[in-house]
Amino acid sequence: MNPFPHRRRVLAATAAAVLCAAAGAANAQAPAYPAKPVTFVVPFAAGSATDQLARALGQAVSTDARQPVVVENKAGASGMIAAQSVAKAPADGYTVLITTNTTHAANEHLYKKLPYDPVKDFAPVTGLGKGGQVLVVNAGAPYKNVGDLLAAARKNPGKLSFGSGSSSSRMAGEMLKQLAGVDILHVPYKSNPLAITDLLGGQIDLMITDTSTGVPQVKAGKLRALGYSTQKRSTQLPEVPTLDEAGVKGYDMGYWFAAYVPAGTPEPVVVRLNALLAQATRSQAAQSFFETAGSEAWTTTPEELARFQAAETQKWGRVIKAAGIEAE
Repeated sequence: MNPFPHRRRVLAATAAAVLCAAAGAANAQAPAYPAKPVTFVVPFAAGSATDQLARALGQAVSTDARQPVVVENKAGASGMIAAQSVAKAPADGYTVLITTNTTHAANEHLYKKLPYDPVKDFAPVTGLGKGGQVLVVNAGAPYKNVGDLLAAARKNPGKLSFGSGSSSSRMAGEMLKQLAGVDILHVPYKSNPLAITDLLGGQIDLMITDTSTGVPQVKAGKLRALGYSTQKRSTQLPEVPTLDEAGVKGYDMGYWFAAYVPAGTPEPVVVRLNALLAQATRSQAAQSFFETAGSEAWTTTPEELARFQAAETQKWGRVIKAAGIEAE
């Protein structure tokens, strides 16, 4: 029989209390995220839409988190350089990829060997924004609506041409061909503004381009807008019907921005970053960007972004395969 049962219970309780206090102290001393500057890596050049959004978001996150946010542009190779660098970065939340559907939905269908895995190498954080594209023709063209354009395309297979200077613009044109059942010649350009120049000059007949490139020419009366690429009309061109409304049923091809961190980033860090970025999309700087670019804020949970990315990847794959585009 133990002659000091009470003393043992007291010692055990005291030891437990000490351990709890030590754990609490350790937690209290653990730095809250972010405890140092955060880097936003952008896959495109300074001045691009993604860059503009990243800088607007960075400004808001820096203010809320009281830590600097550095925007680093790593343009080239369809975003692969930036994506690979973030995939290999420490999984601590201090390197964030601010990207688009190019790196995380299209590239795996356009390139045989990616230097990163868009799913396994990243932890989704949140969606950031969505936008659409506008189908435009020269203001002097005879086409007053989508029906006129498609009728001309069916009457003269392969005679009409569309230009594109981005993967989103190219795929938008390919989807129009597929859903409308028309044969239109594709003419590639290094950028959408270069394609717009030829459209203004009459070298091509149409293109589906981002609103930041097309809308100013429409407002200036140099181009005519016939349709909008998403299921919701553009706030910049509310009088222009969606392509689905105009008779190309099921048409929906937009672009999106999202944030990712390296796979293995601790969940509490992802949750905190998700909240910071969601709040940042509501900042004055971000809202100004969305209004100017003709896009809108779009935030998600990490799980919602993962599901959305999977669906978008499948959609881009179907369009690319049906278009007969072979991976490089």
